[in-house]
Amino acid sequence: MSCRRRAGVWVSIALLTLASCQKQPAASTAGRIAILRFENLSPDASLSWMGRAFSEVVASELAGAGEGGEVVLNSLRLHSYDRLLGARPVSAPGISSERTEALLAGATRIVYGEYTVRRGKLEARVTIEDPRAQRMVRTFAVSVPAGDVLGAAARIAREIDPKAAPYLTGSEAALEHFVHALEAGDAASIEQNVNAAIQADANFAPPYRLLAQERAQHGDAAGAAAILEQALEHGNGMPPLERVRIELQAAEIAQDAAARQAALLKLVKLDPSDPVAWRALADGAMSRHEYKRAEESYRKAAELEPGDAATWNSLGYAAAYAGDLEGGIAALRRYQALAPNEANPIDSLGDIHMLLGKLAEAVRFYQEAFQKDPNFLNQGDLLKTAMANYYSGDAAAADQAAERYFDARLKARDPIVDYRRAQWLWLRGHRKEAYGRMQSFAAANENTPLRDAASRAEAEMAVWSLMLGDRPAAVQMALKALRSASPMGRGNALVAAFLAQEPASSSEWSVRAERQFGGPGQGNIRNFALAYALLLNREFQPAQLLFRQMWESGVTLADEGMPVMLAWTYIETGKSDEAAPLLRFNPLPNANGLTPYASFYLPRIFYLRGALAAKQGRAADASAEFRKFLAFSGDTPLIWGEEKNARP
Repeated sequence: MSCRRRAGVWVSIALLTLASCQKQPAASTAGRIAILRFENLSPDASLSWMGRAFSEVVASELAGAGEGGEVVLNSLRLHSYDRLLGARPVSAPGISSERTEALLAGATRIVYGEYTVRRGKLEARVTIEDPRAQRMVRTFAVSVPAGDVLGAAARIAREIDPKAAPYLTGSEAALEHFVHALEAGDAASIEQNVNAAIQADANFAPPYRLLAQERAQHGDAAGAAAILEQALEHGNGMPPLERVRIELQAAEIAQDAAARQAALLKLVKLDPSDPVAWRALADGAMSRHEYKRAEESYRKAAELEPGDAATWNSLGYAAAYAGDLEGGIAALRRYQALAPNEANPIDSLGDIHMLLGKLAEAVRFYQEAFQKDPNFLNQGDLLKTAMANYYSGDAAAADQAAERYFDARLKARDPIVDYRRAQWLWLRGHRKEAYGRMQSFAAANENTPLRDAASRAEAEMAVWSLMLGDRPAAVQMALKALRSASPMGRGNALVAAFLAQEPASSSEWSVRAERQFGGPGQGNIRNFALAYALLLNREFQPAQLLFRQMWESGVTLADEGMPVMLAWTYIETGKSDEAAPLLRFNPLPNANGLTPYASFYLPRIFYLRGALAAKQGRAADASAEFRKFLAFSGDTPLIWGEEKNARP
């Protein structure tokens, strides 16, 4: 699946809800009204900023209409579709530049207009269109004293919905500077206009958030945090929803997961029709493995944004992880209806069947996805087919699918096919052949543009050598990996060199890890390398603490086998009940191919499942899992000697 969620991804949602200031309806049956940028018909180009001001103010005031109103699609919600359509000129009239975005967003009404200034009056003419019926349903005009954009926009909003709420500022100067900042093309102009807007009205929240976003995007996290702290000093003068949005943005910039979660919960309570917030809540729940809560939150987001294919895709995975296969299938079929020409919905159907052990069905979906688009995920559905057969224990079918994958990669001129083939051979148990092929690949590419691939191969052989009990060979391969790698491609080589050190106590390994990976921002790689070093040295209890910390914290994981590793430590320390839920799912292979650490959990997952079944008194299941393990254990036993304990 190309859009599968990953744990630990921070989703910035503050600007996507920038112009929405009050409570909106949560009902999925509500209409969806899009407010487009107005067109300046006057000869005075200096008035063009009013076009965005009209759409921002009208959208915000309609969003405050309360329960029973329509879901309001403001400019930032609309322009989130620019990633699909390409960016449009910010000053272009909305009817020409934003109508397509409104249709993609599922608008049931589209509002646009034009304005001019004559004889001391600001005059605006408004059109409301029903895009489904392809007809204009209403037009009206308003006229106010020249310069009173807020007054004109308020009259327009009340014409559309009498319950429209007041805007966030009563200062025309603050509004004008904010709009100039919104449509500025450079950081200096944004900063200048935001500061002017804040000076005009210190309680006007959107400028603070805009500037914080701009600073964060340019790497100035401290500056972003400072402007948000300044905003919160004026929080009592802002509506509660605005304060919460500032709190959320501050938490995201600080990467404070607890504060972010608290702010999101407040946000959906105050504004239950914000699909972006529901999606962010769902993403967070997935990263914490709270699958039922994630399913519920994705479902709310999908109800609010029924045309958002990515949300239906994520819902499918969340439902499957929550044990609701039928719900997952239904969500992915909705996704497929929205994207009938894409292979990804079919691939996702394969994924949810594979992770829940419905392997024949998974194979069928992967084959269908490959037929739909043979180039999707770089022929990754063939690799997934091989893995589904692998999990079923059908070695012949797994090899056949793997060969199709390698042939397809050859035709695509993949320069590392030999590396991929060696990985597969190792997991299949042909370890001597795998080692020889990997060694040949590395030697042929050490001094070529593929030097980083050669280094990765050597790092992987270092790990294999450790598994075989040959530490001197591991040291040699790790040193070669370090010499081969470019400065940017040394990650796996550094981990391999760390793992190849002499055995030591768990405390000494911790000291080594701090010494080698103690720099700023290296906490995740330090914990990862240390956890695997402890595993290799059979220090299961301290390894368990690290794996559990990484698993529960929701950080981005380096390998899909992390839950299997944690389960391994539980079984070795007599905690079978804790291991059971972690072994329930089949790990989904990375779309880019097998990772260098797949050999830690494959085929070990079968042995662990067998050991768990034996402890639970399920003799037939234990025998079946042990048979799979032995079928792939191969020609060279590893240091753990699990083969002798597997009794089918």
